[in-house]
Amino acid sequence: MTLLERLRGSELRAKAASVYFSKEFVKDVDLLKELGEDIDLFTDVEKGILMEALEYATEVDPEIVEPVIDIVFECLRSEAPKVKWEAARVVGNIAARFPNQVSRSVPKLLENAKHKGTVVRWSSAFALGEIIKHDEKTRRKLLPEVEKILKREKNSGVKNVYKKAFESLR
Repeated sequence: MTLLERLRGSELRAKAASVYFSKEFVKDVDLLKELGEDIDLFTDVEKGILMEALEYATEVDPEIVEPVIDIVFECLRSEAPKVKWEAARVVGNIAARFPNQVSRSVPKLLENAKHKGTVVRWSSAFALGEIIKHDEKTRRKLLPEVEKILKREKNSGVKNVYKKAFESLR
């Protein structure tokens, strides 16, 4: 049974499906590869569930993202906020392990840092903060941009994510 069939045939609610598939991704890399092969077949809701599953899985094992890292970056461009924010959280989870690759996501993360949705901005802040912590080369270019974000950001929770990243540099 394919990933698409398994997801669509599941009677699990979204959160439970994310938890279930996160465990499946860790156990079966081939299942994760199907995500990359079939990404255009999934609805935004399904992509959101699977990006959340990948976010959980990369907390356990950042390495598993390798076959679908480009898909994660592409999901940052999604119109669906949940897909954007879960993809950003994946980027944050893998920043320490794949600093050169995640630097490619910075332009889209900076764009998403202006999104009207607080969770999208928070998740972008998390990803950018992790990149700041783990990629010295990108950090130099990114710090002035983040300082601009801090000046315009109204939400204290989002601001605190950036401030925490700055504090880690001291």
